[in-house]
Parts: sequence; C-alpha cells; structure tokens
Amino acid sequence: MADRVTVIGWDGSPLTAAARSALSAATLVAGAAHHLALPEVPPGAERIRLGSVDLAARRIAGHRGTAVVLADGDPGFFGVVRTLRAPEHGLEVEVVPAVSSVAAAFARAGMPWDDARIVVAHQRTLRRAVNVCRAHPKVAVLTSPGAGPAELALLLDGVHRTFVICEELGTDREQVSVLTSDKAADHAWRDPNVVIVIGGSSNGHGGGWLMGHETPAVRGWALPAEEHEEYGEGRGATPSLRAAQLARIGPRVGDLVWDIGCGGGALSVEAARFGAAVIAVDADSTACARTEAAARRSGVQLHVVPGRAPHVLERLPEPDVVRIGGGGVPVVTACTDRRPERIVTHASTRDEAEALGAALADGGYTVECALLQSVGLDPGDWTERERSVVFLLSGRRIDRAP
Repeated sequence: MADRVTVIGWDGSPLTAAARSALSAATLVAGAAHHLALPEVPPGAERIRLGSVDLAARRIAGHRGTAVVLADGDPGFFGVVRTLRAPEHGLEVEVVPAVSSVAAAFARAGMPWDDARIVVAHQRTLRRAVNVCRAHPKVAVLTSPGAGPAELALLLDGVHRTFVICEELGTDREQVSVLTSDKAADHAWRDPNVVIVIGGSSNGHGGGWLMGHETPAVRGWALPAEEHEEYGEGRGATPSLRAAQLARIGPRVGDLVWDIGCGGGALSVEAARFGAAVIAVDADSTACARTEAAARRSGVQLHVVPGRAPHVLERLPEPDVVRIGGGGVPVVTACTDRRPERIVTHASTRDEAEALGAALADGGYTVECALLQSVGLDPGDWTERERSVVFLLSGRRIDRAP
C-alpha cells in the first residue's frame, strides 16, 4: 500500500504550498491529462491517466511510495475522495481542497447558490437529473460525456429553462454561455462542463437555513378541502383518498409523476411539494387553468398538458409513478404499457374496481384494493356533514427477469 496518499483539488489557480510540497515528494501521480502536464509534477514520478478511479485506486493501493491524486474542483464534493476511501481499497487520504466547479460556475454567473439543487448526470441518472430540473427553479448539473447540456435540453423538450453552461472552468479554454434550453441541443459542448438550469418561479426568496430547500409555507400534506377551495378537487377525490394515493405512489426528488385527470390540481401540487416533477393532464381546459393557478399559489413547478388520455400520453416522457383520476380501463392499460413503478387509481363501484384491478394485473402489476370510507363530522354537534365511499386500487410493478 502507498505510504501516503494526498488528493489535491485543482481549480486553475496556482497550487498552494501544501499542494506543491505533496507533489514534490510524489513517486506516483494520478490525474487527467491537463493535471499530469502541470510543471509541479516530478519528472521521475510514475503517471496514471485518471479514467476509472477504481482502477487507479487499485494501482495506488499496490504502490510502494508516496501517491498524489489530482482532481478538478473540490475532490470531496461529488469527487474522487469517496471512491478512494471505499473499504475495498483501504486507502487513508489527506485532502488539499480547491473551489468546487459548482461554486466556480455560480461565481461566473454572479448568482447565489445556497438555494440551488445540485445533481450529477451520467447516462444512468440523466433522466432523474432532468426531473429535478423540471421540478426546481435553480439546479446545478455536474455533467459527463453522453449526459451533457445537449442531452439535458433534449429531455427537457417542452419545458422552458435558461442554461448557463460553463465549459472547462479554470483553464485557458474556459467559456461561459447563456442560452435557452431549446437552443442547447444544437451545439457541441466541451467536457468537463457544469450547467446551471434556471426557470420557473418560487414562492420564497431562498437564502434560508437549509441548502437547496425552502420550508413549505403550509405545514402538512393531504390538506383539507378548504385549502384547495380556489381550484377544487378532482372527480370523486377527498383529502382521505388523496392521502392514501400519495402514500402509495410515494413521490420523491428525481421522480416524474403523471397525474391523469388532475381535476383542480390538488394531488399534483402535493406531489410537487415532495420534490417530484409532475406532469398534470386533463381534457378540461378549466381544470388545466385551475391546476396552473394551484401551482402558482403553492410556489411549485408543474407542467400542465391539456388533452384526453390515453392518446395524449403517447408524447409524454417516461413516468416513475402514475395517479389516474379517470378514464377507465383504456387509460390504465396505456399506463401499464409504459411500465411505471407504481400506479394508483380509484373507482366508485365494485364492478368498476374489478375491471381496473384486472387491467393492472394483466399489465404485470400486483394489485391492492381497499374500500375507503370517510365521514366528515361537524365538531360543534358531531353531526355528519359528508360521507365518501370509494375503492382505492394500487399496482406495484412486477420486475420480470431479463
């Protein structure tokens, strides 16, 4: 094992005294090509081009001598330190940090970033990174080859955002470009780059006490009907049903939720408050307008798509979870064909519930059905105000072996 491993962050600034001292004693140096070309790298040191960090870590673990790893930005922030410290490599490291590429990107843009979400995009996580950009007004994306600005723009089709693209930060080839997302796909961008994605609106001013988050103005979820009186519930919907549906689909950051038959947008808004991206669909233009008003009132991002399901669903991006507020078996079948992880819907009669449950099962989902009854009482004299009885159906995708 290497006698000593030092990880040095590089942001284009002159190296610190600590970094120069570590490099002067190095017998092995790992880094990208522009790191290995630095004049401070000892001529006699073994050099490793840093492609796979895992492979480099194995080489370092087997090296007898003093090793240095050079990495862009702050190596402890979505960087190589995590991999080098993994138990399978057994490396203890010292870190000489630098300004992170995210901090540098926001500095070039002249913007604060304590209210930003930060995501890493590679080919495996690109879709989830895009969903965060759909759901939040300020996102920094650490990109990778094949998951860069052009790919982000293509997957954000139909959602207007402004991109601040920072290429090769800290080098003499550094370039900062500001353009709308629909133009970003027309360019070839140099790696490495960071993309700041700006758009939509928020009901807060940021700069609070928790980075990347805003405390909701209203406490709780599955809020009572009076919280939604300006825009109404959907067909057959009540706060109790909405609570059960939200509990079963479990919307979270990085998810894309389809809310089909969104009604007045109550469930769409609450799913967005959990941090998910939401596409709300309804054939009724009034319902679409109410849903947009609900989003503005709550300070969340929604993409409202007018149109009748199932036909309108064909052009939508892949969902993670789906709530169906109406449309019957054809809509359920169209959704199972897209293979979301979970689907919830409801029915007012047993016959309808059986048909919907059969469609979910035929589509490759395990089905749960519950009869929900809620009775609203007047706490003054405990008389009944309203009663609701509804069948709740939820499907969980059966992941078939390849």
